[in-house]
Amino acid sequence: MRITAWMAALAVSLLACTGWARAEAEPTGAAFCVTCHDSDDLPDMSRSAHAASKDARVPDCISCHGPSEAHAHKPKGAKTQPKPDRMFSKALAMPAHESSAVCQTCHEKDAKRALWNGSQHHSADVACNSCHKIHTNNDRALAKASQTELCYACHKEQRAQLNKPSHHPVPEGKMSCSDCHNVHGSMGPKLAKRDSTNATCYSCHAEKRGPFVHQHEPVSEDCASCHNPHGSTVQAMLKSRPPMLCQQCHTPHVAGGVGAVGGQPGVFTPLQPGQPALIGGTSSGKNVVNLWQGRSCMNCHTQVHGSNNPSVSNPTPHLMLR
Repeated sequence: MRITAWMAALAVSLLACTGWARAEAEPTGAAFCVTCHDSDDLPDMSRSAHAASKDARVPDCISCHGPSEAHAHKPKGAKTQPKPDRMFSKALAMPAHESSAVCQTCHEKDAKRALWNGSQHHSADVACNSCHKIHTNNDRALAKASQTELCYACHKEQRAQLNKPSHHPVPEGKMSCSDCHNVHGSMGPKLAKRDSTNATCYSCHAEKRGPFVHQHEPVSEDCASCHNPHGSTVQAMLKSRPPMLCQQCHTPHVAGGVGAVGGQPGVFTPLQPGQPALIGGTSSGKNVVNLWQGRSCMNCHTQVHGSNNPSVSNPTPHLMLR
């Protein structure tokens, strides 16, 4: 009898311990969230950096959405399930700066995102979730193949420029916007990855960096003085066709005191009575049409980015001749 009583007491104790263990083993954090939010209403994000994991360094649902106690355990008398503490969907989204602040709790330690506060996107109320999608294995903002289309959603002008005949190979998928821009903040203009436009361009176009013995001033100041980096209808992404591009800064060549356009008096017709036209049946050699009309300045001035010609007179090196 004593043995029977002892075994009964042991059984009761084991059942009590088992119940306590089950209570202690109740899932918490993301494990508790997925007891309701299963694969039917959440997309697969198992390969995402934000996927739930036993690793404490990886964020879980609570890291982004907050403890959300009322949402997890519906209060008595509540007609509907309260929403989580933090929501990122368009209909119930927090203000942009609050939404981005949640992401910054982890990502502000990254040097590439250290200049987010005060950047153009931050100032324009663009939130992290405006571009990034968390509940997915394939964030289109991180993939070169889809990143450009994402940027085009706001940057319509750049879409048109990159579809012009002369452009960087962005539409072909060989480059993406993030190759030149740091969308999370930069010390350079237009969110350029480097501290200046030129430094950004030189990361690929190293041969244009110099230093040159005779530097072309617009080149050292800003590549965008002559080039449109997103695209142009002119070869080499120039803003306009030479010689018109060059003549925005340089006075065009003249001959015999006559201007450079064929329709101007003095070119094919007399400038004034008693003075013959510059170009006629017997004229030859140096004349205004031969100098530039219908041609490019680079036919002669080949070293437009800078010259290393050591000559002081023949040819004149500061004229960017070879």
